[in-house]
Amino acid sequence: MPRMTRTLRRRPVDSGRASAAQTSAQSSMTGGAPRRRRTGISALAVLVGGCLSACGAGLSAAAGGSATVAGPIPSGLESFYRQAVNWYPCAATDGVEKASEKTAQASASTSAATASAQATATPSADGATGATGTAGTAGSLEEETDTATFSCAVITVPLDYANPKGETISIAVKKRAATGGHAQGALFINPGGPGDSGVSFAERAGNAFSPDLLEAYDIIGFDPRGVGSSTAITCSSDDDSSSGTAEPSASAGATASPSASGTPSAGTEPSAEASAEAASGGESYEEWAESTRQSFQELTEQCASNTEPAALLDHVDTVSAARDLDILRALAGQEKLNYLGFSYGTYLASVYAETFPGNTGRMVLDGAIDPSLSLAEQGLGQAKGFEQALRTYVDYCQNSTGCPLSGGTDAGVQQIRDLITSANSTPLATGDPNRTVTGADIVTALSEYLYTTEQNWEPLNKALDQAINHRDGSAFVASEEQDTSAKDDGGGAFQAVTCLDYPVEGDKTTWAAQYEQAQREAPVFGNTAVGMDLVCSVWGHNGTRKPTQIHARGAAPILVVGTTGDPATPYAWSKSLAEQLDSGQLLTWEGNGHTAYGGDASCVNDAVDAYLISGTMPKKGLTCHGNE
Repeated sequence: MPRMTRTLRRRPVDSGRASAAQTSAQSSMTGGAPRRRRTGISALAVLVGGCLSACGAGLSAAAGGSATVAGPIPSGLESFYRQAVNWYPCAATDGVEKASEKTAQASASTSAATASAQATATPSADGATGATGTAGTAGSLEEETDTATFSCAVITVPLDYANPKGETISIAVKKRAATGGHAQGALFINPGGPGDSGVSFAERAGNAFSPDLLEAYDIIGFDPRGVGSSTAITCSSDDDSSSGTAEPSASAGATASPSASGTPSAGTEPSAEASAEAASGGESYEEWAESTRQSFQELTEQCASNTEPAALLDHVDTVSAARDLDILRALAGQEKLNYLGFSYGTYLASVYAETFPGNTGRMVLDGAIDPSLSLAEQGLGQAKGFEQALRTYVDYCQNSTGCPLSGGTDAGVQQIRDLITSANSTPLATGDPNRTVTGADIVTALSEYLYTTEQNWEPLNKALDQAINHRDGSAFVASEEQDTSAKDDGGGAFQAVTCLDYPVEGDKTTWAAQYEQAQREAPVFGNTAVGMDLVCSVWGHNGTRKPTQIHARGAAPILVVGTTGDPATPYAWSKSLAEQLDSGQLLTWEGNGHTAYGGDASCVNDAVDAYLISGTMPKKGLTCHGNE
């Protein structure tokens, strides 16, 4: 449930941007698990080929027959564990299109672009014609992935594991071949969410993981059920396509990204703006609850109308996703699951280890969710985490050049709160008459920056300086345009998974009290902390499994990585999960931002690599500091 307004996302590699509509609803929900982001920073979108089997690891390809299966097969699921897997070359497209299809699309795109350019060509000084612009072919993603070789496959799994002979759904898988050419095995990855695309994450592994890890393993990303290129929850028609692939925000009521005009699109998910206004005192709980209820009722109806099969909405829980993952493990020819997960991906891994302890291999969980917490507890914890991170930022700002915040930490935080309130009342100009910046936009931008480390905070100083001293919001818009991390970040998957993973608890009186508590304890981000129980009561596809500790007795050693300044998955959650797991061990990074591995902390990177590559756990109690 993490993502702050996206909560549980990993500070990471970008996974794209969602439609304003879906992002808006999502963000207003509690609990998203954070996703990992390493490249762009979104100021306004808050809150987080090759030869698979021939090269060694990877899902086993079968030519006409059954795949070679590793490990025991649960009774009644033999056909799924033994299915033939047909691999095909694919490109970096954020999906699983065949490379041949991508080439054809690129060729058609190039031809169309050329024709368009010729039609609009202008004469040059010497009489020759020069095109005013050209369209790219297949370009940027392929360039980002350098010479990585990808293979894709689509795996069949039961819609309902209680009825394996009934309907089936598809799970999309993408493998990045080990750079060394001889993989020691397959490493499954999950970026967070729930709702983030593992297929897209695999494409960006070159920017997220160390060269040693990329050389040792075939990296396998998959879109969990309900997400992206798998059988997906869809909350819009073909005319306004956007599937449920985005990570949910970290907590209920989290802010969502606004549309180009600065306001949420009609008929879309609840907006971050409404949440931010509530947080700054612009809305009573009753007003906020009613607007949230209406917005999510619309989203619920849209998802029910556009999702096929309709029963998917009742079967995208994390327990089912963990069972899908075990089928993928077996088809990959792996007796044990080696896994690297972030944010919500740590919860998926915990559930897997509890369900299949004997099948666990080397598992690293970075930015953990505490499975014993309720939705409300997660939401409040996350909001307080962002509030503390904001104070850390203010301290940083006041000790750097160009900071517009005067006085001490408390005074600086109050100046930001005053700016939010003022911008909600009178939005900031941007130079574009059709685009203004509201207080909600600023809250969203703050949360996006706080997902990252202080190395990325300097632009926020500039944005706040322009906003406070010149009433200019242009820098916030510029930051938003540079971010591509929330692509296809649809809201449906987030709600659907979260609402099936947790029961609805409390009532109107309880939720009102939680709302007021959040405003007191987290004045800037408190609105993002409440509302998920309300949202799930409207959503209607609810789970009954109560939050409980996970022990995973009999599992192999599990390394849990916690960041002391993580706003989306507070350090206390990682510490708690490591203590709950019978074989858990905590690695601490004294740093800021959401998740630790893949950043500048060589101590963390080396420790994680040592375990995943050679099986050597770090010394117990290891604490890494800064970039050491």
